[in-house]
Amino acid sequence: MNDIRRTFLWVILGFSLVMLWDQWQVYSGRQPTFFPPKPTAASAPAPVSSVMPPAAASAPVAASAAVPANQSAAAPAAAAPHERIVVSTDVLQLTFDTEGGSLVKSEFLKYPLSSGDAQPFVLFDDSAERVYLAQSGLVDGLFPNHKTPMKFIGERKLADGANELALRFESPDVGGVRLNKIYTLQRGSYALGVRHEIVNTGSQPVDPRLYVQLVRDGNKPPGESTFYSTFTGPAVYSDAKKYQKIPFTDLEKNKASWEKTAPDGYVAMVQHYFASAWILPSGAQRENFARKVADNLYSVGMLQSMGSIEPGASKTLEATLFAGPQREKMLQDITPGLELVKDYGILAILSKPLYWLLDKLHGVLGNWGWSIVALVVLLKIAFFWLNAKAYASMARMKAINPRIMEMRERLKDNPQEMQKEMMRVYREEKVNPLGGCLPIAVQIPVFIALYWVLLSSVEMRGAPWLGWITDLSARDPYFILPILMAITSLLQTSLNPAPPDPMQAKMMWFMPLIFSVMFFFFPAGLVLYWVTNNTLSIAQQAVINHRLGVPVKINLPKFGKS
Repeated sequence: MNDIRRTFLWVILGFSLVMLWDQWQVYSGRQPTFFPPKPTAASAPAPVSSVMPPAAASAPVAASAAVPANQSAAAPAAAAPHERIVVSTDVLQLTFDTEGGSLVKSEFLKYPLSSGDAQPFVLFDDSAERVYLAQSGLVDGLFPNHKTPMKFIGERKLADGANELALRFESPDVGGVRLNKIYTLQRGSYALGVRHEIVNTGSQPVDPRLYVQLVRDGNKPPGESTFYSTFTGPAVYSDAKKYQKIPFTDLEKNKASWEKTAPDGYVAMVQHYFASAWILPSGAQRENFARKVADNLYSVGMLQSMGSIEPGASKTLEATLFAGPQREKMLQDITPGLELVKDYGILAILSKPLYWLLDKLHGVLGNWGWSIVALVVLLKIAFFWLNAKAYASMARMKAINPRIMEMRERLKDNPQEMQKEMMRVYREEKVNPLGGCLPIAVQIPVFIALYWVLLSSVEMRGAPWLGWITDLSARDPYFILPILMAITSLLQTSLNPAPPDPMQAKMMWFMPLIFSVMFFFFPAGLVLYWVTNNTLSIAQQAVINHRLGVPVKINLPKFGKS
Protein backbone atom coordinates (compact mmCIF):
# COMPACT_ATOMS: atom_id res chain seq x y z
CA MET A 1 0.00 0.00 0.00
CA ASN A 2 2.83 2.40 0.92
CA ASP A 3 4.56 1.65 -2.41
CA ILE A 4 1.38 2.52 -4.34
CA ARG A 5 0.95 5.76 -2.41
CA ARG A 6 4.54 6.76 -3.05
CA THR A 7 4.12 5.99 -6.75
CA PHE A 8 1.02 8.18 -6.94
CA LEU A 9 2.91 10.96 -5.16
CA TRP A 10 5.78 10.69 -7.65
CA VAL A 11 3.35 10.86 -10.58
CA ILE A 12 1.51 13.84 -9.08
CA LEU A 13 4.80 15.62 -8.36
CA GLY A 14 6.08 15.07 -11.91
CA PHE A 15 2.82 16.22 -13.47
CA SER A 16 2.72 19.26 -11.16
CA LEU A 17 6.23 20.27 -12.23
CA VAL A 18 5.21 20.03 -15.89
CA MET A 19 2.12 22.16 -15.24
CA LEU A 20 4.12 24.74 -13.26
CA TRP A 21 6.65 24.99 -16.10
CA ASP A 22 3.82 25.38 -18.60
CA GLN A 23 2.19 28.16 -16.56
CA TRP A 24 5.54 29.89 -16.16
CA GLN A 25 5.80 29.89 -19.95
CA VAL A 26 2.37 31.55 -20.21
CA TYR A 27 3.27 34.05 -17.47
CA SER A 28 6.44 34.93 -19.40
CA GLY A 29 4.39 35.77 -22.48
CA ARG A 30 5.18 32.58 -24.36
CA GLN A 31 2.90 29.88 -25.63
CA PRO A 32 2.65 26.81 -23.37
CA THR A 33 5.48 24.33 -23.93
CA PHE A 34 3.84 20.96 -23.27
CA PHE A 35 0.18 21.84 -23.71
CA PRO A 36 0.00 24.38 -26.56
CA PRO A 37 -3.47 25.70 -27.38
CA LYS A 38 -5.33 24.17 -30.26
CA PRO A 39 -4.61 26.15 -33.42
CA THR A 40 -7.47 28.32 -34.49
CA ALA A 41 -8.32 29.06 -38.05
CA ALA A 42 -6.35 32.11 -39.09
CA SER A 43 -8.79 34.91 -39.63
CA ALA A 44 -8.30 37.15 -42.61
CA PRO A 45 -6.42 40.30 -41.58
CA ALA A 46 -8.44 43.47 -41.57
CA PRO A 47 -7.80 46.10 -44.25
CA VAL A 48 -4.73 48.02 -43.17
CA SER A 49 -6.29 51.26 -44.40
CA SER A 50 -8.18 51.42 -41.10
CA VAL A 51 -5.11 51.07 -38.91
CA MET A 52 -4.54 54.47 -37.31
CA PRO A 53 -2.77 55.22 -34.03
CA PRO A 54 -4.96 55.75 -30.95
CA ALA A 55 -4.74 59.55 -31.12
CA ALA A 56 -6.21 59.56 -34.61
CA ALA A 57 -8.95 57.16 -33.60
CA SER A 58 -10.02 59.15 -30.54
CA ALA A 59 -9.42 62.77 -31.52
CA PRO A 60 -12.26 64.90 -32.95
CA VAL A 61 -10.51 64.89 -36.34
CA ALA A 62 -10.47 61.09 -36.52
CA ALA A 63 -12.97 60.83 -39.35
CA SER A 64 -10.97 63.07 -41.60
CA ALA A 65 -7.54 61.94 -40.44
CA ALA A 66 -8.22 58.37 -41.54
CA VAL A 67 -9.15 59.47 -45.06
CA PRO A 68 -6.47 59.78 -47.77
CA ALA A 69 -5.67 63.29 -48.92
CA ASN A 70 -7.42 63.03 -52.27
CA GLN A 71 -10.74 61.94 -50.75
CA SER A 72 -13.38 63.70 -48.73
CA ALA A 73 -15.02 62.22 -45.66
CA ALA A 74 -18.45 62.87 -47.06
CA ALA A 75 -18.02 61.28 -50.48
CA PRO A 76 -15.26 58.61 -50.68
CA ALA A 77 -13.59 58.43 -54.07
CA ALA A 78 -11.62 55.65 -55.69
CA ALA A 79 -8.30 54.95 -54.02
CA ALA A 80 -5.38 56.83 -55.50
CA PRO A 81 -3.05 54.65 -57.57
CA HIS A 82 0.11 53.69 -55.77
CA GLU A 83 3.31 51.92 -56.74
CA ARG A 84 5.45 49.30 -55.08
CA ILE A 85 9.13 50.33 -54.98
CA VAL A 86 11.65 47.46 -54.63
CA VAL A 87 15.13 48.42 -53.46
CA SER A 88 18.07 46.24 -52.47
CA THR A 89 21.36 46.30 -50.60
CA ASP A 90 23.83 43.50 -49.99
CA VAL A 91 21.71 42.08 -47.12
CA LEU A 92 18.18 43.37 -47.71
CA GLN A 93 15.56 43.52 -50.43
CA LEU A 94 12.82 45.94 -49.34
CA THR A 95 9.48 46.83 -50.85
CA PHE A 96 7.98 50.25 -50.13
CA ASP A 97 4.50 51.47 -50.99
CA THR A 98 4.17 55.00 -52.34
CA GLU A 99 0.91 55.12 -50.38
CA GLY A 100 2.34 56.62 -47.21
CA GLY A 101 5.93 55.59 -47.97
CA SER A 102 5.40 52.52 -45.78
CA LEU A 103 7.67 49.48 -45.66
CA VAL A 104 5.49 46.55 -46.73
CA LYS A 105 7.99 43.74 -47.36
CA SER A 106 11.50 42.87 -46.17
CA GLU A 107 13.54 39.95 -47.47
CA PHE A 108 16.79 38.92 -45.76
CA LEU A 109 19.19 37.89 -48.49
CA LYS A 110 21.64 36.22 -46.06
CA TYR A 111 18.93 34.14 -44.35
CA PRO A 112 17.11 31.52 -46.44
CA LEU A 113 13.49 30.65 -45.76
CA SER A 114 14.68 27.23 -44.59
CA SER A 115 17.84 25.15 -44.82
CA GLY A 116 18.75 24.54 -48.46
CA ASP A 117 16.01 26.87 -49.72
CA ALA A 118 16.87 29.49 -52.34
CA GLN A 119 14.04 31.79 -51.19
CA PRO A 120 15.07 34.48 -48.65
CA PHE A 121 13.33 34.79 -45.32
CA VAL A 122 10.51 37.36 -45.30
CA LEU A 123 9.68 39.40 -42.18
CA PHE A 124 7.55 42.38 -43.22
CA ASP A 125 4.86 41.27 -45.64
CA ASP A 126 1.57 42.42 -47.12
CA SER A 127 -0.05 39.38 -48.70
CA ALA A 128 -3.14 37.21 -48.40
CA GLU A 129 -1.36 35.05 -45.76
CA ARG A 130 0.46 37.69 -43.73
CA VAL A 131 0.16 41.33 -42.68
CA TYR A 132 3.24 42.86 -41.07
CA LEU A 133 4.04 46.51 -41.88
CA ALA A 134 6.05 49.53 -40.69
CA GLN A 135 4.19 52.83 -40.95
CA SER A 136 4.54 56.46 -39.88
CA GLY A 137 2.67 59.73 -40.34
CA LEU A 138 1.12 62.75 -38.63
CA VAL A 139 -2.00 63.08 -36.46
CA ASP A 140 -3.94 65.79 -34.62
CA GLY A 141 -5.14 67.33 -37.87
CA LEU A 142 -5.85 66.65 -41.52
CA PHE A 143 -2.16 65.95 -42.15
CA PRO A 144 -0.20 63.43 -44.28
CA ASN A 145 -0.31 59.91 -42.85
CA HIS A 146 0.42 56.38 -44.01
CA LYS A 147 -2.54 56.52 -46.40
CA THR A 148 -1.35 59.65 -48.21
CA PRO A 149 -0.04 59.07 -51.78
CA MET A 150 3.62 60.08 -52.04
CA LYS A 151 6.17 60.60 -54.79
CA PHE A 152 9.31 58.45 -54.80
CA ILE A 153 12.74 59.90 -55.62
CA GLY A 154 15.97 57.90 -55.53
CA GLU A 155 17.91 54.89 -56.76
CA ARG A 156 16.65 51.33 -56.28
CA LYS A 157 19.92 49.47 -55.73
CA LEU A 158 22.99 50.03 -53.63
CA ALA A 159 25.74 50.72 -56.16
CA ASP A 160 28.94 48.68 -56.20
CA GLY A 161 31.47 50.36 -53.94
CA ALA A 162 28.82 52.58 -52.30
CA ASN A 163 28.05 52.31 -48.60
CA GLU A 164 24.76 54.21 -48.53
CA LEU A 165 21.48 54.36 -50.42
CA ALA A 166 18.97 57.18 -49.87
CA LEU A 167 15.25 56.91 -50.73
CA ARG A 168 12.92 59.92 -50.60
CA PHE A 169 9.12 59.93 -50.39
CA GLU A 170 7.38 63.31 -50.69
CA SER A 171 3.74 63.94 -49.85
CA PRO A 172 1.57 66.66 -51.42
CA ASP A 173 0.32 69.52 -49.23
CA VAL A 174 -2.35 68.17 -46.90
CA GLY A 175 -3.93 70.61 -44.46
CA GLY A 176 -1.11 73.08 -45.10
CA VAL A 177 1.55 70.49 -44.23
CA ARG A 178 3.98 68.50 -46.36
CA LEU A 179 5.67 65.36 -45.00
CA ASN A 180 8.90 64.03 -46.50
CA LYS A 181 10.35 60.67 -45.49
CA ILE A 182 14.00 59.97 -46.25
CA TYR A 183 15.14 56.38 -45.72
CA THR A 184 18.89 55.77 -45.50
CA LEU A 185 20.10 52.20 -46.04
CA GLN A 186 23.65 51.22 -45.12
CA ARG A 187 25.76 48.41 -46.56
CA GLY A 188 25.62 45.34 -44.30
CA SER A 189 23.05 46.91 -41.97
CA TYR A 190 19.51 45.94 -40.96
CA ALA A 191 18.88 49.35 -39.37
CA LEU A 192 17.32 52.03 -41.58
CA GLY A 193 17.65 55.71 -40.78
CA VAL A 194 14.27 57.42 -41.30
CA ARG A 195 14.25 61.22 -41.36
CA HIS A 196 10.81 62.83 -41.16
CA GLU A 197 10.70 66.40 -42.51
CA ILE A 198 7.51 68.30 -41.63
CA VAL A 199 7.06 71.52 -43.60
CA ASN A 200 4.32 74.07 -42.83
CA THR A 201 3.20 75.28 -46.26
CA GLY A 202 0.08 77.03 -44.92
CA SER A 203 -0.60 80.43 -43.39
CA GLN A 204 -1.28 79.28 -39.81
CA PRO A 205 0.92 77.62 -37.17
CA VAL A 206 0.41 73.85 -36.85
CA ASP A 207 1.12 71.53 -33.93
CA PRO A 208 1.16 67.94 -35.27
CA ARG A 209 2.34 64.77 -33.58
CA LEU A 210 4.39 62.16 -35.40
CA TYR A 211 3.48 58.48 -35.03
CA VAL A 212 5.58 55.45 -35.88
CA GLN A 213 3.99 52.01 -35.63
CA LEU A 214 4.39 48.34 -36.43
CA VAL A 215 1.24 46.51 -37.51
CA ARG A 216 0.96 42.74 -37.77
CA ASP A 217 -1.51 39.89 -37.56
CA GLY A 218 -1.58 37.53 -34.60
CA ASN A 219 -0.85 34.38 -36.56
CA LYS A 220 1.99 32.14 -35.45
CA PRO A 221 5.13 32.58 -37.61
CA PRO A 222 5.45 29.90 -40.31
CA GLY A 223 7.49 26.86 -39.34
CA GLU A 224 7.16 27.29 -35.57
CA SER A 225 7.32 24.07 -33.56
CA THR A 226 4.36 22.76 -31.56
CA PHE A 227 6.73 21.03 -29.09
CA TYR A 228 8.35 24.19 -27.74
CA SER A 229 7.26 27.80 -27.89
CA THR A 230 8.86 31.21 -28.06
CA PHE A 231 7.28 34.61 -27.60
CA THR A 232 5.57 36.30 -30.56
CA GLY A 233 4.10 39.76 -30.10
CA PRO A 234 4.73 43.42 -29.24
CA ALA A 235 7.26 44.70 -26.74
CA VAL A 236 8.03 48.10 -25.21
CA TYR A 237 11.37 49.15 -23.73
CA SER A 238 12.28 52.15 -21.57
CA ASP A 239 15.16 52.81 -19.20
CA ALA A 240 12.71 53.06 -16.29
CA LYS A 241 10.70 49.86 -16.82
CA LYS A 242 13.12 47.97 -19.05
CA TYR A 243 11.78 45.27 -21.39
CA GLN A 244 8.03 44.62 -21.29
CA LYS A 245 6.39 41.94 -23.45
CA ILE A 246 2.75 42.40 -24.43
CA PRO A 247 1.05 39.11 -25.39
CA PHE A 248 -1.61 39.29 -28.10
CA THR A 249 -3.99 37.54 -25.71
CA ASP A 250 -3.65 40.41 -23.22
CA LEU A 251 -4.48 42.93 -25.93
CA GLU A 252 -7.50 40.82 -26.86
CA LYS A 253 -8.75 40.89 -23.26
CA ASN A 254 -7.78 44.54 -22.73
CA LYS A 255 -5.56 43.39 -19.84
CA ALA A 256 -2.17 44.43 -21.21
CA SER A 257 0.06 46.81 -19.27
CA TRP A 258 3.22 48.67 -20.26
CA GLU A 259 5.01 51.98 -19.72
CA LYS A 260 2.67 54.47 -21.40
CA THR A 261 5.05 57.48 -21.50
CA ALA A 262 8.83 57.63 -21.52
CA PRO A 263 11.64 59.93 -22.70
CA ASP A 264 13.57 57.06 -24.27
CA GLY A 265 13.38 53.47 -25.52
CA TYR A 266 11.74 51.71 -28.42
CA VAL A 267 8.75 49.63 -29.49
CA ALA A 268 9.16 46.26 -31.18
CA MET A 269 7.46 43.24 -32.71
CA VAL A 270 9.24 40.05 -31.70
CA GLN A 271 9.22 36.48 -32.95
CA HIS A 272 11.62 33.54 -32.92
CA TYR A 273 15.05 34.59 -34.29
CA PHE A 274 13.85 37.90 -35.87
CA ALA A 275 12.44 41.24 -34.75
CA SER A 276 11.49 44.73 -35.89
CA ALA A 277 11.65 47.95 -33.89
CA TRP A 278 11.01 51.69 -34.14
CA ILE A 279 13.54 53.77 -32.20
CA LEU A 280 13.16 57.52 -31.54
CA PRO A 281 15.91 59.81 -30.18
CA SER A 282 16.18 59.93 -26.39
CA GLY A 283 15.33 63.09 -24.47
CA ALA A 284 11.84 63.93 -25.76
CA GLN A 285 8.78 62.54 -24.01
CA ARG A 286 6.72 60.20 -26.18
CA GLU A 287 3.58 58.10 -25.73
CA ASN A 288 3.82 54.34 -26.21
CA PHE A 289 0.72 52.59 -27.47
CA ALA A 290 -0.33 49.01 -28.23
CA ARG A 291 -3.78 47.79 -29.16
CA LYS A 292 -5.93 45.44 -31.13
CA VAL A 293 -6.98 47.41 -34.20
CA ALA A 294 -9.19 44.83 -35.91
CA ASP A 295 -9.91 41.13 -35.98
CA ASN A 296 -6.53 39.36 -35.75
CA LEU A 297 -4.61 42.62 -36.29
CA TYR A 298 -2.48 44.46 -33.71
CA SER A 299 -0.28 47.52 -33.56
CA VAL A 300 2.46 48.88 -31.32
CA GLY A 301 3.98 52.30 -31.73
CA MET A 302 4.96 55.72 -30.39
CA LEU A 303 3.55 59.23 -30.64
CA GLN A 304 5.80 62.27 -30.27
CA SER A 305 4.83 65.93 -30.35
CA MET A 306 6.66 68.06 -32.91
CA GLY A 307 5.76 71.31 -31.18
CA SER A 308 4.43 74.40 -32.94
CA ILE A 309 5.62 74.92 -36.53
CA GLU A 310 5.21 78.45 -37.90
CA PRO A 311 4.17 79.14 -41.52
CA GLY A 312 7.09 78.56 -43.86
CA ALA A 313 9.08 76.75 -41.19
CA SER A 314 9.94 73.06 -40.90
CA LYS A 315 11.00 70.53 -38.28
CA THR A 316 12.85 67.25 -38.59
CA LEU A 317 12.75 64.08 -36.53
CA GLU A 318 15.32 61.33 -37.03
CA ALA A 319 14.13 57.79 -36.30
CA THR A 320 15.59 54.31 -36.75
CA LEU A 321 13.66 51.37 -38.15
CA PHE A 322 15.23 47.99 -37.45
CA ALA A 323 14.17 44.82 -39.24
CA GLY A 324 16.49 41.88 -38.98
CA PRO A 325 17.89 38.88 -37.12
CA GLN A 326 18.38 38.85 -33.34
CA ARG A 327 22.18 38.94 -33.42
CA GLU A 328 23.06 40.07 -29.94
CA LYS A 329 26.15 42.22 -30.58
CA MET A 330 24.54 43.93 -33.59
CA LEU A 331 21.45 44.77 -31.53
CA GLN A 332 23.56 46.23 -28.71
CA ASP A 333 25.32 48.52 -31.18
CA ILE A 334 22.03 49.93 -32.56
CA THR A 335 20.55 51.17 -29.26
CA PRO A 336 20.79 50.24 -25.56
CA GLY A 337 18.37 47.49 -24.58
CA LEU A 338 17.55 46.33 -28.10
CA GLU A 339 19.42 43.06 -27.44
CA LEU A 340 16.59 42.14 -25.04
CA VAL A 341 14.34 41.23 -27.97
CA LYS A 342 16.44 38.07 -27.89
CA ASP A 343 14.52 36.73 -24.94
CA TYR A 344 16.36 34.57 -22.39
CA GLY A 345 13.55 34.77 -19.82
CA ILE A 346 14.25 34.95 -16.09
CA LEU A 347 17.70 33.34 -16.45
CA ALA A 348 19.17 36.10 -18.63
CA ILE A 349 21.82 36.80 -15.99
CA LEU A 350 23.21 33.30 -16.70
CA SER A 351 22.33 33.07 -20.40
CA LYS A 352 24.21 36.20 -21.49
CA PRO A 353 27.66 35.06 -20.27
CA LEU A 354 26.99 31.58 -21.67
CA TYR A 355 26.22 33.05 -25.08
CA TRP A 356 29.36 35.22 -24.84
CA LEU A 357 31.47 32.12 -24.15
CA LEU A 358 29.74 30.17 -26.95
CA ASP A 359 30.44 33.02 -29.37
CA LYS A 360 34.12 33.11 -28.35
CA LEU A 361 34.41 29.35 -28.86
CA HIS A 362 32.86 29.72 -32.30
CA GLY A 363 35.47 32.36 -33.11
CA VAL A 364 38.15 29.74 -32.44
CA LEU A 365 36.48 26.58 -33.80
CA GLY A 366 34.45 28.08 -36.66
CA ASN A 367 31.60 25.59 -36.24
CA TRP A 368 28.58 26.11 -34.00
CA GLY A 369 28.08 22.37 -33.42
CA TRP A 370 31.61 21.82 -32.15
CA SER A 371 31.29 25.06 -30.16
CA ILE A 372 28.27 23.55 -28.34
CA VAL A 373 30.30 20.42 -27.57
CA ALA A 374 33.23 22.51 -26.33
CA LEU A 375 30.96 24.66 -24.15
CA VAL A 376 29.43 21.60 -22.46
CA VAL A 377 32.97 20.24 -21.87
CA LEU A 378 33.97 23.52 -20.20
CA LEU A 379 30.83 23.50 -18.05
CA LYS A 380 31.52 19.91 -16.96
CA ILE A 381 35.07 20.95 -16.02
CA ALA A 382 33.73 23.95 -14.08
CA PHE A 383 31.31 21.72 -12.17
CA PHE A 384 33.73 18.80 -11.88
CA TRP A 385 34.02 18.85 -8.08
CA LEU A 386 30.29 19.26 -7.57
CA ASN A 387 29.65 16.35 -9.90
CA ALA A 388 32.38 14.35 -8.20
CA LYS A 389 30.64 14.76 -4.83
CA ALA A 390 27.30 13.76 -6.37
CA TYR A 391 28.65 10.68 -8.12
CA ALA A 392 30.70 9.67 -5.07
CA SER A 393 27.53 9.80 -3.00
CA MET A 394 25.72 7.75 -5.63
CA ALA A 395 28.58 5.23 -5.67
CA ARG A 396 28.41 4.79 -1.89
CA MET A 397 24.64 4.42 -2.12
CA LYS A 398 25.16 1.79 -4.78
CA ALA A 399 27.62 -0.07 -2.54
CA ILE A 400 25.18 -0.33 0.37
CA ASN A 401 22.14 -0.88 -1.83
CA PRO A 402 22.11 -4.71 -1.34
CA ARG A 403 21.93 -4.20 2.44
CA ILE A 404 19.07 -1.72 2.04
CA MET A 405 17.16 -4.07 -0.26
CA GLU A 406 17.62 -6.99 2.14
CA MET A 407 16.45 -4.84 5.03
CA ARG A 408 13.36 -3.69 3.13
CA GLU A 409 12.41 -7.28 2.42
CA ARG A 410 13.03 -8.36 6.02
CA LEU A 411 11.14 -5.46 7.60
CA LYS A 412 8.48 -4.87 4.98
CA ASP A 413 5.72 -5.47 7.55
CA ASN A 414 7.20 -2.94 9.98
CA PRO A 415 7.75 0.33 8.08
CA GLN A 416 8.70 2.33 11.18
CA GLU A 417 11.44 -0.10 12.13
CA MET A 418 12.54 -0.19 8.49
CA GLN A 419 13.01 3.60 8.41
CA LYS A 420 14.92 3.52 11.70
CA GLU A 421 17.27 0.78 10.44
CA MET A 422 17.85 2.58 7.11
CA MET A 423 18.85 5.78 8.92
CA ARG A 424 21.20 3.77 11.13
CA VAL A 425 22.91 2.26 8.07
CA TYR A 426 23.23 5.68 6.45
CA ARG A 427 24.87 7.06 9.60
CA GLU A 428 27.26 4.14 9.95
CA GLU A 429 28.31 4.28 6.30
CA LYS A 430 28.39 8.13 6.32
CA VAL A 431 26.02 8.27 3.34
CA ASN A 432 23.68 11.17 2.70
CA PRO A 433 20.65 9.98 0.65
CA LEU A 434 20.37 13.48 -0.84
CA GLY A 435 24.08 13.81 -1.45
CA GLY A 436 23.72 12.88 -5.10
CA CYS A 437 20.84 15.29 -5.72
CA LEU A 438 21.93 18.59 -4.20
CA PRO A 439 25.15 19.13 -6.24
CA ILE A 440 23.23 18.36 -9.43
CA ALA A 441 20.36 20.70 -8.42
CA VAL A 442 22.85 23.59 -8.21
CA GLN A 443 23.70 23.09 -11.89
CA ILE A 444 20.14 22.91 -13.20
CA PRO A 445 19.71 26.72 -13.65
CA VAL A 446 22.93 26.84 -15.69
CA PHE A 447 21.80 24.12 -18.06
CA ILE A 448 18.30 25.63 -18.40
CA ALA A 449 19.98 28.95 -19.25
CA LEU A 450 22.10 27.19 -21.89
CA TYR A 451 18.92 25.62 -23.27
CA TRP A 452 17.48 29.13 -23.87
CA VAL A 453 20.76 30.31 -25.41
CA LEU A 454 20.67 27.52 -27.98
CA LEU A 455 16.92 27.88 -28.60
CA SER A 456 16.97 31.66 -29.14
CA SER A 457 20.26 32.19 -31.01
CA VAL A 458 19.69 32.90 -34.69
CA GLU A 459 23.27 31.78 -35.34
CA MET A 460 22.02 28.18 -35.02
CA ARG A 461 19.62 28.77 -37.91
CA GLY A 462 21.02 27.01 -40.98
CA ALA A 463 24.32 26.25 -39.20
CA PRO A 464 25.74 22.81 -40.09
CA TRP A 465 27.57 20.57 -37.66
CA LEU A 466 28.61 17.18 -38.97
CA GLY A 467 27.51 15.05 -41.91
CA TRP A 468 23.75 14.70 -41.81
CA ILE A 469 23.19 17.68 -39.47
CA THR A 470 22.97 20.62 -41.86
CA ASP A 471 20.83 22.90 -39.66
CA LEU A 472 21.27 23.01 -35.88
CA SER A 473 17.94 24.86 -35.49
CA ALA A 474 15.96 22.04 -37.19
CA ARG A 475 15.25 18.54 -35.90
CA ASP A 476 17.63 15.73 -36.78
CA PRO A 477 16.24 14.41 -40.10
CA TYR A 478 17.20 10.82 -39.27
CA PHE A 479 16.60 11.02 -35.46
CA ILE A 480 20.14 9.78 -34.80
CA LEU A 481 20.88 12.35 -32.08
CA PRO A 482 17.53 11.77 -30.27
CA ILE A 483 18.15 8.00 -30.32
CA LEU A 484 21.64 8.56 -28.89
CA MET A 485 20.12 10.82 -26.27
CA ALA A 486 17.61 8.12 -25.28
CA ILE A 487 20.38 5.49 -25.07
CA THR A 488 22.71 7.69 -23.01
CA SER A 489 19.86 8.77 -20.72
CA LEU A 490 18.91 5.14 -20.04
CA LEU A 491 22.55 4.15 -19.57
CA GLN A 492 23.01 7.00 -17.10
CA THR A 493 19.94 5.81 -15.19
CA SER A 494 21.21 2.24 -15.15
CA LEU A 495 24.51 3.31 -13.55
CA ASN A 496 22.71 5.02 -10.66
CA PRO A 497 21.78 3.03 -7.57
CA ALA A 498 18.25 1.68 -7.87
CA PRO A 499 15.82 3.24 -5.38
CA PRO A 500 14.80 0.78 -2.64
CA ASP A 501 11.15 1.18 -3.64
CA PRO A 502 10.53 -1.04 -6.75
CA MET A 503 7.84 1.29 -8.10
CA GLN A 504 10.10 4.30 -7.74
CA ALA A 505 12.83 2.35 -9.54
CA LYS A 506 10.49 1.77 -12.47
CA MET A 507 9.50 5.44 -12.53
CA MET A 508 13.19 6.36 -12.75
CA TRP A 509 13.30 4.44 -16.04
CA PHE A 510 10.13 5.91 -17.51
CA MET A 511 11.14 9.55 -16.96
CA PRO A 512 14.23 9.58 -19.28
CA LEU A 513 12.23 7.73 -21.92
CA ILE A 514 9.45 10.33 -21.87
CA PHE A 515 12.01 13.15 -21.88
CA SER A 516 13.86 11.61 -24.83
CA VAL A 517 10.68 11.19 -26.90
CA MET A 518 9.98 14.91 -26.49
CA PHE A 519 13.44 15.72 -27.84
CA PHE A 520 12.82 13.78 -31.05
CA PHE A 521 11.22 16.98 -32.36
CA PHE A 522 13.57 19.54 -30.78
CA PRO A 523 16.32 21.41 -32.69
CA ALA A 524 19.43 19.32 -33.32
CA GLY A 525 21.61 21.85 -31.46
CA LEU A 526 19.64 21.31 -28.25
CA VAL A 527 19.77 17.53 -28.58
CA LEU A 528 23.53 17.67 -29.31
CA TYR A 529 24.01 19.58 -26.08
CA TRP A 530 22.09 16.94 -24.06
CA VAL A 531 23.88 14.01 -25.73
CA THR A 532 27.27 15.59 -24.98
CA ASN A 533 26.29 16.28 -21.38
CA ASN A 534 24.96 12.73 -20.88
CA THR A 535 28.09 11.16 -22.38
CA LEU A 536 30.46 13.20 -20.21
CA SER A 537 28.34 12.48 -17.12
CA ILE A 538 28.49 8.72 -17.78
CA ALA A 539 32.27 8.85 -18.23
CA GLN A 540 32.78 10.84 -15.03
CA GLN A 541 30.44 8.58 -13.08
CA ALA A 542 32.27 5.44 -14.27
CA VAL A 543 35.67 6.91 -13.32
CA ILE A 544 34.50 7.89 -9.82
CA ASN A 545 32.90 4.47 -9.25
CA HIS A 546 36.19 2.85 -10.25
CA ARG A 547 38.21 5.05 -7.87
CA LEU A 548 35.89 4.18 -4.98
CA GLY A 549 36.13 0.48 -5.74
CA VAL A 550 32.50 0.18 -6.76
CA PRO A 551 32.24 -2.05 -9.83
CA VAL A 552 30.50 -0.59 -12.84
CA LYS A 553 27.23 -2.44 -12.91
CA ILE A 554 24.14 -1.81 -15.00
CA ASN A 555 20.98 -1.98 -12.88
CA LEU A 556 18.10 -3.07 -15.08
CA PRO A 557 14.54 -2.53 -13.87
CA LYS A 558 12.36 -5.46 -12.84
CA PHE A 559 9.00 -5.03 -14.48
CA GLY A 560 7.51 -8.24 -13.16
CA LYS A 561 5.84 -8.75 -9.79
CA SER A 562 7.82 -7.62 -6.75
